[in-house]
Amino acid sequence: MLKALRGMKDTLPPQNEKYLYFLEKCTEIVERYGFEFIETPILEDTKLFKRSVGESSDIVGKEMYQFIDKGENDVCLRPEGTAGVVRSFVENKFDRIGGINRFYYHGPMFRYERPQKGRFRQFHQFGVESFGVSNYLEDVNIILMAKTILDIFKINYTLHLNSLGCTTCMPPFRKKLTSYLNGVDGLCEDCLRRKDKNPIRVFDCKNSNCQELLKPAPRLNDNFCKVCEDDFEQILKLLKTMDIDYEVDPNLVRGLDYYSKTAFEFVSSDLGAQNAVAGGGRYDRLVELLDGRETPAIGFAIGVERVLEMIEVPKRERNGYYFGALCDEAIGSVFKEAQKQREKDRVIMAYSVKSLKNHLKAADKMGASYCAIIGEDELKNSVLWIKDLINKNEETREIE
Repeated sequence: MLKALRGMKDTLPPQNEKYLYFLEKCTEIVERYGFEFIETPILEDTKLFKRSVGESSDIVGKEMYQFIDKGENDVCLRPEGTAGVVRSFVENKFDRIGGINRFYYHGPMFRYERPQKGRFRQFHQFGVESFGVSNYLEDVNIILMAKTILDIFKINYTLHLNSLGCTTCMPPFRKKLTSYLNGVDGLCEDCLRRKDKNPIRVFDCKNSNCQELLKPAPRLNDNFCKVCEDDFEQILKLLKTMDIDYEVDPNLVRGLDYYSKTAFEFVSSDLGAQNAVAGGGRYDRLVELLDGRETPAIGFAIGVERVLEMIEVPKRERNGYYFGALCDEAIGSVFKEAQKQREKDRVIMAYSVKSLKNHLKAADKMGASYCAIIGEDELKNSVLWIKDLINKNEETREIE
């Protein structure tokens, strides 16, 4: 028997009901903040992710679904959403038009890694990207939007925050950190690889021995330039003013190379080792890195599968009509009336003749508000027998 590939699964009822409910609520919230929907291809040029996500990242180094297609193009299935949105932003010349552009997206992403609770090889993300605003207030705005989404689903979390500095304070800090790392023995292979490509990524290592070795390492928080220091302080001050709890986490560097300045994660204790349910940050250099004009930008993404484990869908209210026939002669009339009713309502029709009792059972099971029936008598008198399944009233109504 053919089966889905390991780490990839079907989304079936009732889980898909949760998925659609999640998308509906997220869309409502982000559109209130002025974001508009964007959709980018699932398949992209591999260079896009090597240049944006970074070759020091685990995603590019180990996890991409990469292959040569029939046209000899080096392509891959997208491992995350931001790079594709930025590529579209530049390709469609939004960077040249200027102004503020805010987008949201959702869809499948792909990473070849060991499947575990809350982590699959095909997974879904809901994300937002904001272009054209450098003000720290937009950082807070983005964080609040992610918080609002998690709050509406009653998800327990802790907000972790850090700043990754800018082109002024990062280069001297990188030199200082590299000097420290060169004097340390015992780092894992990943940290040795990251040390030369993007040393700040060593703080993302989950190896306990590496974490011990990194305790005396210099931290960016002690090496900020004045602008980064002031912006980060203002963000923390505003969050405190709004009674939003947070933890400053100097080890938080996110898993992607393109972040700068603000970085954040929402971490839930209700999950296992993969405990981040949402995360994001500022990436002011990425548009320029992908051949666009310098444009400040910030965004976040939510791991949908992780969130679905923790949300409950409200019981669906009854809605729409169930149409059924009591005799073969009535099937044509039922079909015609069901189709007319679909112009304004959800309608389910039974194609086979059943007893009234069985039609009512089926209508109840399908969550209809009304059960409309045509039998011999109704056909003769051009009427519909209708039962209101909410308040149990019955009536006969002329078809016209």
